Amino acid sequence: MSASAENELVTRRRLLAVTGGLVGAVAVGGLTGPAWADDRRPGAGRRRWLPGDHHVHSEFSVGYDNSTTPPKPIIGGDAIYPLSVNATHAQQFGLAWIVSTDHGGPLHSKLDAEQRYPSLLEARQSVPRVLQFYGMELDTPAADHSSLIIPKVAGERDLLFQLESRFSKRDPFPADPSFDTEQKMLEALRVMRQLPHKPLLFANHPARSASGLGVYGQDTPAEFRNWNDTAPEIAHGFEGAPGHQAGTLRKDGTIDPDGERGGYGNYPTMGGFDQMTARLGGLWDSLLGEGRRWWITSTSDSHRHYSDGGSDFWPGEYSKTYVHAGWDYADILDGLRAGRIFVVIGDLIDQLDLTLSRAGQAQGQAQGQAVGNTVSVGETLTLRGRDRDAEVEVRFRVPRNANAKGERPQVNRVDIITGRVTGPAKDRSSDTNPTTKVEARYGPRQWRRDGDEIVVRHTLRDIDGPMYVRVRGTNTDELEPQPDPKGSDPWADLWFYSNPVFIER
Repeated sequence: MSASAENELVTRRRLLAVTGGLVGAVAVGGLTGPAWADDRRPGAGRRRWLPGDHHVHSEFSVGYDNSTTPPKPIIGGDAIYPLSVNATHAQQFGLAWIVSTDHGGPLHSKLDAEQRYPSLLEARQSVPRVLQFYGMELDTPAADHSSLIIPKVAGERDLLFQLESRFSKRDPFPADPSFDTEQKMLEALRVMRQLPHKPLLFANHPARSASGLGVYGQDTPAEFRNWNDTAPEIAHGFEGAPGHQAGTLRKDGTIDPDGERGGYGNYPTMGGFDQMTARLGGLWDSLLGEGRRWWITSTSDSHRHYSDGGSDFWPGEYSKTYVHAGWDYADILDGLRAGRIFVVIGDLIDQLDLTLSRAGQAQGQAQGQAVGNTVSVGETLTLRGRDRDAEVEVRFRVPRNANAKGERPQVNRVDIITGRVTGPAKDRSSDTNPTTKVEARYGPRQWRRDGDEIVVRHTLRDIDGPMYVRVRGTNTDELEPQPDPKGSDPWADLWFYSNPVFIER
């Protein structure tokens, strides 16, 4: 039996134990899904918050036998699970969509086209209740890694083959140093920009190689600005919360005192989030302060589950990226591109609606129900004439069921954060926005309940120029997310973040 087949057999046996023998039922949609999944026909249904994960590895993230010429790929040599197993677990933990994002190596584009793509088609058929995008973790020229998400179209296999073979820096054999330059990355973005079916790209674990706070490694602020300037409809953001969050857990789920969340060995994550997102007034705020539509996501980066000796959770077990969309490939991709996103770890919440309206206008009750001059995440509110105030409404919901650890964490505080939009940065390496601030903090004594939703309302007064508003929340009492020490419990320190709403006048 091959190593790959043995891995799948072991995994399926463990799945049988976990799900009480219902693996087959899961694969054909035999288990009752979450409320959003009442209508799972592609293209059907209204927009709602659909949880997903755009960074999931399978057995086709291979190892290599370098004793041969060219090196021989070893299936299961890095990540170990078949695509159908990933999708089955994604369904088990409530996800509506995932992206298959295996990283490459010498001539990996050929392996993708000939072996991974047929495996993806089989997984789509066996687990139809999870929409499964084709993509890859691009070995990004002159940078670390990026999730490259391919639209679900008839030519998706050929589209990825062309992009991977032309631009993934590890694909050529023999190795070609010209593939590992920023000029090559910008060329790739220009090619993507001209495609009739445009892919989408998010930088993965952007500050994993940073050596300190604001001391970056492979990914730099200038690079992100260059990417976004070159292809603003494609290069749209980065992982706010990286994967490998189970790096502090042993196989039995107890804490490893030497383990690190996210594999961030040089400078740690902060409340499970990358410093580029978590630092108030940091790089994310600097990019938003230029008016860039730059979004954050949250992923598993699943290679090997911690119970199998890895550092990962299953897709959806711990980290979720919620997109406001219909259960449809095209609309989910549109939602990711447009920033209709919030992110959460540990299932602290399962709904977050941030809406802004002109003062005196009626507030919509939720995403998709906006009325009058009300806008939501990813959108822009325009104030005209004498309008100087805006009403902020935050609605969130704590899940009815326990999270994967069997706990029901409670939100301790919600922060409304604002920053000014002042235009392009003079210094392309800038990573701060000094205008960013916590506008207001709200706890249980300040908010109210409306059915199973918790509601916060706040008025922004005397708005005299362009700005943005975003929201975060936590189950901790930390005023700002602190660096995660080795051996920290990922289930004890939980946060959620919205993407921004912009204001113009």
